[in-house]
Amino acid sequence: MDIKALIVILLGTVFVNNYVLSQFLGCCPFLGVSKTLKNAVGMGVSVTFVMVIATAVTWPVQVFILNKYHMEYLQIIVFILLIGAIVQFLEIALKKYIPSLYRALGVYLPLITVNCGLLGVTIANFSKEYNFIQSLVNALGAGLGFLLAIVIFSGIREYTENSDPPESFKGLPITLLSMAILSLSFFGFSGVIENLFG
Repeated sequence: MDIKALIVILLGTVFVNNYVLSQFLGCCPFLGVSKTLKNAVGMGVSVTFVMVIATAVTWPVQVFILNKYHMEYLQIIVFILLIGAIVQFLEIALKKYIPSLYRALGVYLPLITVNCGLLGVTIANFSKEYNFIQSLVNALGAGLGFLLAIVIFSGIREYTENSDPPESFKGLPITLLSMAILSLSFFGFSGVIENLFG
């Protein structure tokens, strides 16, 4: 296993191919929970955890069950069911062990189930033909990229909500404009990660 290739996958997924900022997957919880730093960190860590666990579960199911028995057409349905079960376990654990975070995340915690970023990562692992380790690294990078983006964006939102933009930009327009500018800033990493090791 080439460690350099794994580092390129990880850093590339965090910075260049960020699922939220370059592919715009998972925008619902990104926009909904990024109002405060505490909630943003909680959501980012939760999504990262679910992405890695979902990949660890869906990869063997795809390879050893769906592919083996020629049932690839069930991929999306099976993956959504598996992700839903994982999120349900996470919700139970948060409710029992970290009730303040559970209350803060509110309706957005169950929405992790339908976060298209999760489904996108699990499906992209097969379209990119990643093996199990590469898939886990890709999922970890996608989760860390989501965490990084939502933490930065929560700071931007706190700043913009305390500022006085023109009337036509107040509320959602300034939020979407801020997200677009943040997305553009991540495109500056293009080409750097791929050429990291010469």
